[in-house]
Amino acid sequence: MHAGAEQAAKELGAEVIWQAPQKEDDRQMQIQTVQNFVSRGVDAIALAPLDDRALTPSVQAAKRRNIPVIIFDSRLQGNDFTAYVATDNFKGGQLCAQRLAEVMGDQGKVVVLKYSEGSAATLEREAGFMEEIKKHSQIRIISDNQYAGATMEKAFQVSQNLMNRFGAEAQGIFASNESATQGMLRALQLAGKAGKVKFVGFDVNKTLYEAVKSGQIQGVAVQDPVKMGYESVKTAIAVINKQPYEKTVDTGVKMITSENLQDAEVQRLLKPHLQ
Repeated sequence: MHAGAEQAAKELGAEVIWQAPQKEDDRQMQIQTVQNFVSRGVDAIALAPLDDRALTPSVQAAKRRNIPVIIFDSRLQGNDFTAYVATDNFKGGQLCAQRLAEVMGDQGKVVVLKYSEGSAATLEREAGFMEEIKKHSQIRIISDNQYAGATMEKAFQVSQNLMNRFGAEAQGIFASNESATQGMLRALQLAGKAGKVKFVGFDVNKTLYEAVKSGQIQGVAVQDPVKMGYESVKTAIAVINKQPYEKTVDTGVKMITSENLQDAEVQRLLKPHLQ
């Protein structure tokens, strides 16, 4: 995202001040960061909200100061922001359900590992998954009320608990973000079930890439964060300059499997040019 933002800034003559909380779930620090930007009177703010409600007052404060806010990556409730740039997360969840149903042969029991209450992006993924998986009448969800949390360590602990409880009967698993997917992968590996239980996740890193390659994960839905950062800054500059812009920009999502890992488009998403 940062690389895409800087690319747009370089092309269009803007300066990006990039800040984020050290912890991914530190709502208070993100609120403080936005408030600081409002006080400084920046020309625009591009914000990936950690919570779909908690950041609303800060965005309202920016609006009162006539500072346009571009929401990216995860949705914010209300209509105080100017534009929304993100993955179609609901569609991403549907893709995950379709892939899991395919590799499970359209039957069996499934465990769903959610991310965090209040995170709009993952809530949409989970909703898309649940809607789509219900179309497969021979697949049954046996757990869908556990949350992985913001760290891989917490996700691993929750995943271990799920495996201790449901490991003997679960034939499929869905995890809705990177930390949840990696935590569940580690739990499956330690339980000796990696590659045996069909597993589809969301997001990718080096560990998850290798797991897809080796067949321990049957698929991951992958976003285009470079495009997300680029389009957020491009939209912000268009708003500042009173030029036409799209109110909603869909930055795309793709299901990556061991079969398509070497495709050019997949390689572009997995190995973006960050320089």
